[in-house]
Amino acid sequence: MLKIDRSQILLKDLKIFAYHGVLPQERVVGAYYILNITLDTDFSQAMDTDELDATVSYADVFEVVKAEMAVPSRLLEHVAGRITNAIFTRFPAVTAIHLEIIKENPPMGADCRGAGVSVTLHR
Repeated sequence: MLKIDRSQILLKDLKIFAYHGVLPQERVVGAYYILNITLDTDFSQAMDTDELDATVSYADVFEVVKAEMAVPSRLLEHVAGRITNAIFTRFPAVTAIHLEIIKENPPMGADCRGAGVSVTLHR
């Protein structure tokens, strides 16, 4: 029998329009955000059974992320905290989360594709 060293659920390059920012105008105009999420969870049972309830549904994770992104915040750090807390609360099988949130074309006078935050949390 093989032993799993690490198993992860991935959501890559989610593009969501939202209203976050320190400047009031950012919360009026909105912007696109790119999110990358890696969830550590043991899905060895799903590998054997082919049953959705033996893993964490990435579609359900997306719904949690979408709901949290819909709540305007000044700081992406705050958004990241809300998203990770909501995922840990809704999905007890998740043992660690790595989350990146990148704001496309941030209003800071620089020519860059995006700026944002990255955090890794463990239970």
